[in-house]
Amino acid sequence: MPFLFSSAALLPDGWARDVLLEWDDDGSIVGVSANAASNGHPRAAGPVLPGMPNVHSHAFQRAMAGLAERRGHPTDDFWTWRETMYELVRRLSPEDIGAIAAQLYIEMLKHGYTSVAEFHYLHRDAEGKPYADIATLAEPIVQAADVAGIALTFLPVMYRFGGFGGRALKGGQRRFESDPASIMALLAEMQSRHGDRRNFRLGVAPHSVRAVDAMLLTEVVARALEFDPQLPIHMHLSEQTREVSECRETHGVAPFAWVSDLVEVDSHWCFIHSTHITPKEAEALAGRGAVVGLCPTTEANLGDGIFDFSGWFARGAAWAIGGDSHVSVSPFDELRALEASQRLRLRVRNVASSESAPDVAANLWNGAAQGGSQAIGQPVGSIAAGQRADLVVLDGANVDFEGLAASDALSVAMFGGNSNRVRDVFLAGRKVIDDGRHAREQEAEREFRAALRRLRPGSP
Repeated sequence: MPFLFSSAALLPDGWARDVLLEWDDDGSIVGVSANAASNGHPRAAGPVLPGMPNVHSHAFQRAMAGLAERRGHPTDDFWTWRETMYELVRRLSPEDIGAIAAQLYIEMLKHGYTSVAEFHYLHRDAEGKPYADIATLAEPIVQAADVAGIALTFLPVMYRFGGFGGRALKGGQRRFESDPASIMALLAEMQSRHGDRRNFRLGVAPHSVRAVDAMLLTEVVARALEFDPQLPIHMHLSEQTREVSECRETHGVAPFAWVSDLVEVDSHWCFIHSTHITPKEAEALAGRGAVVGLCPTTEANLGDGIFDFSGWFARGAAWAIGGDSHVSVSPFDELRALEASQRLRLRVRNVASSESAPDVAANLWNGAAQGGSQAIGQPVGSIAAGQRADLVVLDGANVDFEGLAASDALSVAMFGGNSNRVRDVFLAGRKVIDDGRHAREQEAEREFRAALRRLRPGSP
């Protein structure tokens, strides 16, 4: 059986020294021994962390990261940013989607993400017509994950309306059109093609309260749970104040109340953003055992607002992080932005901590990893027996780690500078990043460049 010895590893209850890890041929951890001898087994090049799940990805948006930063309206916000995104959506081909996703997933691995939940709402062609093969735009995502070697939870997204009151889809939104029947057909097709694939999971995602109505929501959830009672269910929630106010105007209640009155919310649910939920809603959501999926760099980029993470953390409720629009591909960036937003909001330091758990960086990494495991429905997120051997090894030779204990090294990696301190990454016990490199990164970059030349007007 494969082994890895580390002088320090971040276990579920904190840092441990001289840890010997053992996993079986399927890549599942079967032994975690602290204060052990190396006994000649391979040694990690630095502190070892559990691999991080990315619970919210729109892979294609990696192609527009940083390209919506010019003023187009006196009050630029999410709603004006969307128009730039729709312009990209109109031009995407299946080949482009695959090339962008492969590049992105390799970048994610190199920065410490080992699994990703792809919130996939591109279903139709550029004119809004269905493809003969319902999986035409889904298949490139699975193949990209295979090229990268990242674990995938694939979430077909139901998106039926362009806004409250049953507004029609228009422009780029027409590529999103779907209903319970088409979502279930796609789930069945992906299960047929990839259900026996290791490190692959299916879920479902009703997009948001503005994109579905009561009948569609209840039907897709009921049919999804018939398909698999343990299916992860993800949904955008209360991302913008306008969405909350329009929900109140249309339905008489805020988004979470509307959803939870219609369907049973439990620990299989992950609500993305949840930025503007009230304390009462937060209490109800936490009581259902659901996860909040926070995307701090995207939420900041879009000017969405600041989630009350300090209150959520104090409840001990489940949470996770996602890259969303991929203005960052690093979990370290997301966690730094999350903590920084709370410090600015509260004007105090070290928010994600308590008297009994003072180590902010360890709290953030373990919290996001464990909540991420719940959200994506995969056995990851902690270094423990029975979990998959998804491991992130920091570069112990990094100059900024000189003379530091492992806990301080993680703090420096998260809060000091913006260089990538990840050296090696394991997925199910197989090394997919070796000394900062991926075996297929040059091939993926060539295809990504070709896709960008096709997509960007005026490119040579």
